[in-house]
Amino acid sequence: MTADVVPLPRKKPTLEPMLSLTANGMNSVNSVILERMQSEIPLIPRLAGHLISGGGKRLRPMLTLAGAALVGYEGTRHHKLAAAVEFIHTATLLHDDVVDGSELRRGKAAANIVFGNPATVLVGDFLFSRAFELMTEDGSLRVLKILSHASAVIAEGEVSQLTAQRQIETSEERYLHIIGAKTAALFAAASQISAVVAECSDEEERALEDYGRNLGVAFQLVDDAIDYDSDAAQMGKDQGDDFREGKMTLPVILAHARGDEAERKFWKDAILGHRSSDEDFAEAIRLIEKHNALEDTREKARHFAQRAIDAISIFADSKARAAMAEAAQFAVARGY
Repeated sequence: MTADVVPLPRKKPTLEPMLSLTANGMNSVNSVILERMQSEIPLIPRLAGHLISGGGKRLRPMLTLAGAALVGYEGTRHHKLAAAVEFIHTATLLHDDVVDGSELRRGKAAANIVFGNPATVLVGDFLFSRAFELMTEDGSLRVLKILSHASAVIAEGEVSQLTAQRQIETSEERYLHIIGAKTAALFAAASQISAVVAECSDEEERALEDYGRNLGVAFQLVDDAIDYDSDAAQMGKDQGDDFREGKMTLPVILAHARGDEAERKFWKDAILGHRSSDEDFAEAIRLIEKHNALEDTREKARHFAQRAIDAISIFADSKARAAMAEAAQFAVARGY
């Protein structure tokens, strides 16, 4: 007698373990965020709250809290620092939406559409200033150096992406350098500072920094894949934004490199802004799927996610380490 062996379905990774691990700490972080976004100028909390309360994952401040749990830190300094991380992130989003002319952010009208570009830029500046207030209140020059350097690197990454926009010759190497700066730098800093406040060894600090950096690259790779994923269940922005803005992301770089002469001409025209209709976007998706560029982008993301998981293998097995590992797996498996 024989029987077919049916494998048990693999549990899809989620953020739930990370959310559970950091829930109490995030309540404190959210209190700091709410307090520090206030101003006597009513427009400031209104505009900041439009984005801050808009349903983001809050993954970056969660990394600070999770890292602290991983190394057994029992103090509270990391709460204000996690809030500073979220303010830096929010400020960059506000500025990005102005630069990109975005119409949607996290599924609703972007702040620049609701409040206008000047107010959006200035409130972004306000949040950056609040972040630096929180850093200086902590009193650690080491923390201040890490987060201020990350802020500078993020700005450099955004400028680098701007100069690469509509440049069809952008290489995969340059693309990875850009996302390493504009996205992964803050992931790395958010993770690293938890080791600093806990006075960990250099090895442990490097491990947490490596975890965050690799997770950030994986996260951005998937973000860029989602923009061309016709099966994506949810979008936090208009699908096709990257295409219409002429951004050279990895799915495009791969499809262009693998295409024939006619396909490469399509990509050149599209990236230059001459092919931006819904039909053109549908053709872009077809070519990306034809050349397996989405799956290869996600495969590269899996590679970086595994590097993140490997980085924290120096720590003892724990609830915190398991949650951080699953967060890395979630970053790759997500569809939104």
